[in-house]
Amino acid sequence: MTEATAVPPADLSRPLALTVIRGAFRLLSAAAPGVASRVAADLFLKPRRFPAPPREQAVLAQGTPFVVRLGTSRVVHAWRFGEGPAVLLAHGWEGRGSQLAPFVAPLLQRGYSVVLFDAPGHGASPGSRSALPHFAWAVRGVADAIGAPHAIIAHSLGCAAATLALRDGLEVERLVYIAPPLNPVDYTARFGDILGLDAATIEGLQKRIEERFARKWSDYSLEETARLMTTPLLVVHDREDRDTFWSEGAALAQAWPGARLMTTEGLGHRRILRDKAVIDDVTQFIDLLA
Repeated sequence: MTEATAVPPADLSRPLALTVIRGAFRLLSAAAPGVASRVAADLFLKPRRFPAPPREQAVLAQGTPFVVRLGTSRVVHAWRFGEGPAVLLAHGWEGRGSQLAPFVAPLLQRGYSVVLFDAPGHGASPGSRSALPHFAWAVRGVADAIGAPHAIIAHSLGCAAATLALRDGLEVERLVYIAPPLNPVDYTARFGDILGLDAATIEGLQKRIEERFARKWSDYSLEETARLMTTPLLVVHDREDRDTFWSEGAALAQAWPGARLMTTEGLGHRRILRDKAVIDDVTQFIDLLA
C-alpha cells in the first residue's frame, strides 16, 4: 500500500475485509460500472487519520498555532516556531505536519523560523476528503500567510504539492524533497490493484477526479514539470522505500536541472524523517550560508 493512495479507514489492513471489498467491486463493476467508479473515486479521496505520538505532540506544544483559510470553505491548522527566514514543512498523504518535527530544532539553531501545517482532511485540519490539488492549495495558502518562505522541506505527496505550487508562481530559495513520487497518476493503478478494480473502473475513477478538479492527470506529472524548474533541489530517497520507490526520486532528480540526489539505505519511507544524518545534510543544504 502506498502513502499516495487513499484507502478506506483501517479496513484494507485486514485481509478478510479486503476480500469482501474486492468481491463487492467485482459485482458492482459488472452490474453498475458508473456507480463502481464513483465509489472508487470517493475511496481514493478519503485519507485515514493517524494520531501524533507523544514525541510529536511535545514539539507542537512549543509552537504558536494559527489557522489559514483557503477560500471560503477550507481551513488548515498550522504552527510556527522561532524567528527568522521561514522554512515551510509539507507532509505527505495520510500524514501530518508534526511528522517533520525532527527538523524543527536543528533549523531553529541555524537561525530559521519553522512552519508546519496539516493539509485538508489530515491531522488537526477539518475535512474527510483530500487530494493533491488540496495539498498544493494548502502549501500556497500557508506560504502566502507567512510571507515568502526561504525554503520548503517536503515529504512524499507534499513534494508533488510543492512542485505544483512553484509551477503556479510560488518562489523559494531552496527545496528538499524526501521520498518524492514521480507521476501521481501511477497511484490510481496501484490503488486499483489493492481493490482488484478492472481497467474500466480505474479509467472511470481517473475521469471523475479529472472532472472534479478540472485538470488532466498529465498536469500532475512531476517529471515534466521538473524540467522547467530552476530552484536548487536536494532529493533524499531510501533504496528500501516501498511507498514511493527510489527510482522515482532518482528520475525526478535527473529531470530537475542541477538537482542533487542523496540515497539512504534501510530507512524506508518514514523513518528517514527521523534520521540524524539525513536531518544534518538537509539543514546544511537549506542554510543560507551553505
